[in-house]
Amino acid sequence: MKKYDFVIVGAGLYGATFAYLANRAGKHCLVVEARDHVGGNLYCENIEGINVHKYGAHIFHTSNRQVWNLVNSIVEFNRYTNCPVANYHGRLFNLPFNMNTFYQLWGVTTPDEAQTKIGSQRLALGPEGARNLEEQALSLVGRDIYDTLIKEYTEKQWGRKCCELPAFIIRRLPLRFVFDNNYFQDIYQGIPVGGYNRLIEGLLDGVDVMTGVDFLDENHSLQNQHPTRSNWRMWADRLVFTGKIDAFYDYCHGKLEYRTVKFETEVLDTSNYQGNAVVNYTDSTKPYTRIIEHKHFETFGDDVYSNPKTVISKEYSMEWKDGMEAFYPVNDNRNHNILQKYQQMASMETDITFGGRLAEYKYYDMAPVIEQVIDKCKELLP
Repeated sequence: MKKYDFVIVGAGLYGATFAYLANRAGKHCLVVEARDHVGGNLYCENIEGINVHKYGAHIFHTSNRQVWNLVNSIVEFNRYTNCPVANYHGRLFNLPFNMNTFYQLWGVTTPDEAQTKIGSQRLALGPEGARNLEEQALSLVGRDIYDTLIKEYTEKQWGRKCCELPAFIIRRLPLRFVFDNNYFQDIYQGIPVGGYNRLIEGLLDGVDVMTGVDFLDENHSLQNQHPTRSNWRMWADRLVFTGKIDAFYDYCHGKLEYRTVKFETEVLDTSNYQGNAVVNYTDSTKPYTRIIEHKHFETFGDDVYSNPKTVISKEYSMEWKDGMEAFYPVNDNRNHNILQKYQQMASMETDITFGGRLAEYKYYDMAPVIEQVIDKCKELLP
């Protein structure tokens, strides 16, 4: 009676990539997605001819040639290079922290001068190490960089004082003593030409997809109108679940917490609002953490003036509540302990795979998600 080899819950990057690889291996997959569109947080909405990253900016980067070749076999990627700018009370600084940043801060022009300046400001930690994020950051980059580019931005991002945040949130802060504004050091970097929808649609080509279907809603389980948690085995031999792991288990050990993001998107009657795709606002006088100008992801140089309009999104970091999109896991002891209990339950499942950001309660960049799916498919697909 089973029609499918896999029911895949979630049409984000993990689910779509799994469906693509399984389909190529001759397996029949059904993808069910609660939203009314595929793509998860990669989904782009076309506004005024501009692909708007509806759920926040996504820049693909990797040094894994296999992953790069896979995504480029679906859709060509452009040459976008991520070079964000920080705005602190109207002063602009290049990110990541590099010689351009150090010149903007102190007027230094050589690596030796910059290293000496930073070394003189670093906090010396005691034998117990850093007791919080503030001490950790000060020990890595010193007072000026911390006060200007880290402290207030981090407090907006997490909604807590840096001295109240655990040190492990910032394990390292890269300092580059070269004039290089490229945020990522991976070999390959870019954005799909035409937006991320083309990538997801290519991955799901030939795969059965149901959108607007809540797998955890049992209202239709008796009629078997779509797969649910209680009836999916009637549809397939195996389940791949990419949703929230605590929701899958009815929050029996409590709810995992997240930070979320509110987006204020505006269409502006100008061709070029800020001259860059990403500008972070690192002081507390601005309630938003950054402004994204979407056209710069796919339009370069004077070509930005070919469209008389632009679209910007202001991002506000907020505490997550039920009904909001869950973005960033909260890495503290409470959530870690809850997660371990759910992971123990998941480890007992013999025909269910949990994968991706929500199912693993872990922040992922895009390329590592694909790497993880490739490894999982080697395990599950003959």
